[in-house]
Amino acid sequence: MVTTVGYALCKISWRVSSVRPKPTKGEGAVLLYDTMARRKVPFVPGGEPVTVYVCGITPYDAAHVGHAFTFVFYDVLVRFLRFLGHSTRYVQNVTDVDEDILGRARQLKMHPARLAVEQTQRYQADMTELNVLPPDVFPRASEEIPRMIEIIRTLLQKGYAYRAGGNVYFQVRRDPSFGRLSHLSQTEMLPVANQRGNDPNDPLKRDPLDFLLWQHAPPGEPRWDSPWGMGRPGWHVECSAMAIHHLGNTIDIHGGGYDLVFPHHDAEIVQSENFTGCHPFARYWVHTAMVYYQGEKMSKSLGNLVMTHDLLDRYGADTLRLTLLQHRHTEPWEFDEEEMNDSAATIDRLRAAAKGERARLPLHPKEIDEGAAFLGALEDDLDTPAATEVMADLADRILRGGGRGPSAPQARELLLIMGRILGLRIL
Repeated sequence: MVTTVGYALCKISWRVSSVRPKPTKGEGAVLLYDTMARRKVPFVPGGEPVTVYVCGITPYDAAHVGHAFTFVFYDVLVRFLRFLGHSTRYVQNVTDVDEDILGRARQLKMHPARLAVEQTQRYQADMTELNVLPPDVFPRASEEIPRMIEIIRTLLQKGYAYRAGGNVYFQVRRDPSFGRLSHLSQTEMLPVANQRGNDPNDPLKRDPLDFLLWQHAPPGEPRWDSPWGMGRPGWHVECSAMAIHHLGNTIDIHGGGYDLVFPHHDAEIVQSENFTGCHPFARYWVHTAMVYYQGEKMSKSLGNLVMTHDLLDRYGADTLRLTLLQHRHTEPWEFDEEEMNDSAATIDRLRAAAKGERARLPLHPKEIDEGAAFLGALEDDLDTPAATEVMADLADRILRGGGRGPSAPQARELLLIMGRILGLRIL
């Protein structure tokens, strides 16, 4: 399948070797860093469409730069897969049933459901302004409770879960593979889990690492009827239910922030695979690194936040996107507002070149090699810093040109195509 963008690129004389056919079984043009393998591996989808599931927000506060970094990366991944000719089905969930929402709602004296709806709408508005394409499916955990109950019931029947005091727990020692994504040892797991919501002192547990599938909820809190009494689902089973429902038993790419690897994604793997009997739950695990600010990981719990909507108001979407894309998704980085000023200057150059202001590039079309370099960068684990550098170099060449030539319009068209793939609206 040749897309409109692909056709335009062919018109501007990309090298034949750079315009590759859609990968087939056994080969892959795109390399992705897979957390499970701990290395870059060729991406070979199981079929069409390519299925992508990304763990989304817990809507109890506004989105910050760390969120924007994650969701802009997956936006570019999906855009690039589509550019390569793949159909895709992208699911991003909303965890609107969660203890953090309950706590924040109590502080604000709001109903938890109202808080979740308002914050979800704020997030969607930020992402729309940031030119992040909406996912194909945007499920909310509160809408998928029956499917979670089905998973829990099956895990109980198979002996992977147990009931205690109105709760249901997954018994991690029943599956020795637990932790294979994070590669943590048994002694390493507990401290990490405790930092991320685990209660090791719960007297109802058989093992401190056992995690909740269903928990009793008292009147006045969000709760649903179930075979085990009134309650609500645990965090991990929510994503398993939504991913399986909308994408099937095995998905191509599962993603989220790196802080979700353990225990969340390790828990998803064991409960999903033991529920369906299908292995693997996901073919590729792709995670985004953490964003730091003032020396600490940017997080709502620490309060060291730089809010997405504030930066959008002050700098605009292209400048914020470019700043985010100048960092590899696998490498932690520290937010520095000075980068925003540098990005703003680069965006000005890209726009000037795209509009044809002073644009003179007396080159033969075959000399426009930036197209191959740009595609090669994205094929290498979505190296967006290298891809944006190619864009900036091409813009500079256009602006330095000293005469009219047939390749000047073609070079500007190439610049616009690069922008579309990266989600930059430079014209």
